[in-house]
Amino acid sequence: MPENTQTTLRIAVAQSTVREDPTDADGLRASAAEVRRFMKDAAAAGARLIHFTEGAICFPSKYVMSELGPDEVGPSDWTKAEWAVLQEELDRIAVLSGELGIWTVIPSVHQLPAPTRPHNSMYVVSDQGKIVSRYDERMLSTTKVTWMYTSGEGPGTFEVDGWRFGLALGLDVLFPEVFAEYDRLDVDVVLVSYATTGVPRNKQVGVQARGTAANNTCWVSLAAPANPGAGLYSGVIDPRGDWVLEGPADGTPGVAVIELQTDDVTQFGRDFRRRTRARINA
Repeated sequence: MPENTQTTLRIAVAQSTVREDPTDADGLRASAAEVRRFMKDAAAAGARLIHFTEGAICFPSKYVMSELGPDEVGPSDWTKAEWAVLQEELDRIAVLSGELGIWTVIPSVHQLPAPTRPHNSMYVVSDQGKIVSRYDERMLSTTKVTWMYTSGEGPGTFEVDGWRFGLALGLDVLFPEVFAEYDRLDVDVVLVSYATTGVPRNKQVGVQARGTAANNTCWVSLAAPANPGAGLYSGVIDPRGDWVLEGPADGTPGVAVIELQTDDVTQFGRDFRRRTRARINA
């Protein structure tokens, strides 16, 4: 772990409403309003950072976006999206982060110059109200890479009060190499934002997240949508692979807060892996 200015850090993970139509300006505004409400709740609880799910402002449906739709999946027509509203709401979220003095990790679609497809992204907003980093999903699903998005390149990290965070989005959670890379980068906490309606895969995601935390002796915050039938809830997993915080178990919207602590297990595991890799790569 980098030299921490403190041995504990309070963070919040949200379980928020996900809407699938980026052409619906009112829906985008409603999602963003919920995001801001949860930011205020987290700040009132003393959290230094709040983490949101993939699609917290919008998780565009492949059918809504399809130029062949709404009944057939095809190339996405991103000219239909309310880009100005998306940017306006992201700007309001950034301003509120500064007013509350809280870091906000908020996924959203990131527009690229046409005809390039956008990135599926996570924005990091500092407690000064500035967007200081952006991570773009790398391990895109077949649908996403074929019809919807441009793949990202490289990991995403940032620090809060000496704690180093890594970012993972969507199906990144299913790829151990993503988290091994963060381990080599001395990341203490991986923030995983994930949204899907596939219940069988949701069970796998929960198992993968626990295994990732245990294998890399790191904290994992998993932000998932509010969805009573999904079988996957927001929460935090400790470096031993145990759930130590979970969002509302009925799948309703809410925010949960936890105090992260430095852990001898984390540093012991990291040192062991570093020594072993050095030996086998010598």
